[in-house]
Amino acid sequence: MEKIKLEFPDGTVKEFAKEITTEEIAKSISTSLAKKAVAGRLNGELIDYEFPLVEDGKIEIITKETAEGLRILWHTAALVLGAALQELYPTMNFGEVQETAHGFYLDTDNAQGQVAETDFEKITQKMKAIVKQNVPVKAAVLSQAAALKLVADDPYTTELIKETGKDQVLVHRLGDFVDVSQTPTLSQTSSIKVFQLLSVAGAYWKGASSNPMLQRVYGTAFFKQKELETELQRRQEARERDHRVIGNELDLFFVDPKVGAGLPYWMPKGATIRRTIERYIIDKEVSRGYEHVYTPVLANLDLYKQSGHWDHYREDMFPPMDMGDGEMLELRPMNCPSHIQIYNHHIRSYRDLPLRIAELGMMHRYEKSGALTGLSRVREMTLNDGHTFVAPDQIEEEFKQTLQLMVSVYADFDIKDYRFRLSYRDPKNTHKYFDDDEMWEKSQKMLKSAMDDLGLDYFEAEGEAAFYGPKLDVQTKTALGGEETLSTIQLDFLLPEKFDLHYIGADGEEHRPVMIHRGIVSTMERFTAYLTEIYKGAFPTWLAPQQVTIIPVKNELHEEYCKQLRDRLVAHQIRIEIDSRNEKMGYKVRQAQVNKVPYTLVVGDKEVAENGVSVRRYGEKQMTNATAAGFINEILADIESYSRPNK
Repeated sequence: MEKIKLEFPDGTVKEFAKEITTEEIAKSISTSLAKKAVAGRLNGELIDYEFPLVEDGKIEIITKETAEGLRILWHTAALVLGAALQELYPTMNFGEVQETAHGFYLDTDNAQGQVAETDFEKITQKMKAIVKQNVPVKAAVLSQAAALKLVADDPYTTELIKETGKDQVLVHRLGDFVDVSQTPTLSQTSSIKVFQLLSVAGAYWKGASSNPMLQRVYGTAFFKQKELETELQRRQEARERDHRVIGNELDLFFVDPKVGAGLPYWMPKGATIRRTIERYIIDKEVSRGYEHVYTPVLANLDLYKQSGHWDHYREDMFPPMDMGDGEMLELRPMNCPSHIQIYNHHIRSYRDLPLRIAELGMMHRYEKSGALTGLSRVREMTLNDGHTFVAPDQIEEEFKQTLQLMVSVYADFDIKDYRFRLSYRDPKNTHKYFDDDEMWEKSQKMLKSAMDDLGLDYFEAEGEAAFYGPKLDVQTKTALGGEETLSTIQLDFLLPEKFDLHYIGADGEEHRPVMIHRGIVSTMERFTAYLTEIYKGAFPTWLAPQQVTIIPVKNELHEEYCKQLRDRLVAHQIRIEIDSRNEKMGYKVRQAQVNKVPYTLVVGDKEVAENGVSVRRYGEKQMTNATAAGFINEILADIESYSRPNK
């Protein structure tokens, strides 16, 4: 009998009969492990629990408690959904099956009527019946021809099979439903006891608006009921924090499909938030020695060919515009080539360095319609961008100063939940990076040394570098539980070479500078979305689009004093409105709370007589009395401290 050798995570190596399954291996170790196991990982690849192993390698048993185990559960639940839909709607076709961060979705298309949330009860009952019957999931490797024969009537699954480009295709079958994604499944559908369908949404096939619109059905599943309840609570919190929902409620921005997806309109209140951020970051950077510039959003395509963006990011760039005379103009995808032109416009001396150039630079990305989301994923964006040109011996010091600026900004916005990632090139896949091993070795050590000198904790990630150099990424925790890169500092030895940049050294000779790319608060769009969700729409006073609402108890008696008070506050650049609508005072106070205005001032006979105000802060139920002058001092101190209570 043929044997294979398998190495376990603890380094133990054992021999097994060829074609043994992960299930059999788990049972040979312990009964308790076999009960928890759901799949295997052989040489880094997830494999089905009952799939025969035919080669030597490193083996790992995947259990229910792991992230992979949950992902496998979600994938199997998606197949149960597909099988249920196929029984209920025989004419239905199916697109992609995908696990998400918290569940799964299945794309569907039915000429006789798409799935609606009102159908969920019927679909859920059919899914429960399949689970109760414990219908097996059958995994098999078929020839492409055989796989195509199985799905001959479904154009979407047919396309997915052809896209594999493989002669042999792994398929999973549950009843008549066929899935061609590579994620393993549970061997028994009876394990899916806790699941829930969540929502439906339109989704273009392959994310392209030129393709048919499919119906995407979302769901989730867990091994325990308590885990589902926790997830539903998380989703409710996510809905309440969703910047798209809050943006609509507070009238901050909107996107009109008649104009174009991914092209947000900033309403006056949203524009106020953005303008406050822009003024803040410009002032902050200027105080740190940055020189702010404006550069065109269009450039000759040759500029991006020279920089390498055309080669590396062509799919994310809009098609060039032919001007009819041989000139091809391109909407700017990145600002760095523009800032290089600023550097190159004059002869530079070592005395000019570090030269810090910054801009709120508008850029454009060719994003698919299906990937666009509110303000966080758009086609037109304005990046808080900056590029510093330094001599090689200035790199570490400039890196430290940039990082200190970044940390200072985070403190002002009360951003605390973040961590640092040193992003290196993938040493096993170097062809997509600038080809200079010595440069990579040197620059990665520089970043690491600077972080160590600053005494900051960080983790390292291979394969996350830019094509031209390593970088430090600041990974922030979003309000919805995810993680995204908010800020970055990148070393670049490549573009100075490509554009033949020089400075005249103290020796009178030409020397090559190094570029440091950095973005402190990301794009105005993404940062506003992030803050909206972190603050849950209750922006701190210094950032709030409306900082004060004044409510007269009786317009005819108190409105004149309210106007005088408003004028005093406006003189201090306080953003304020008087609510003189013909509504009850209690309603207007509640409305100010709904609109999340930091301060509500109520003015009646007593306040007019004493030149005072009754103050209610957002989120508080009690009102306090203050003189008008005392309140003005209070709110100015609030704004001056960036609304931090400890300052």
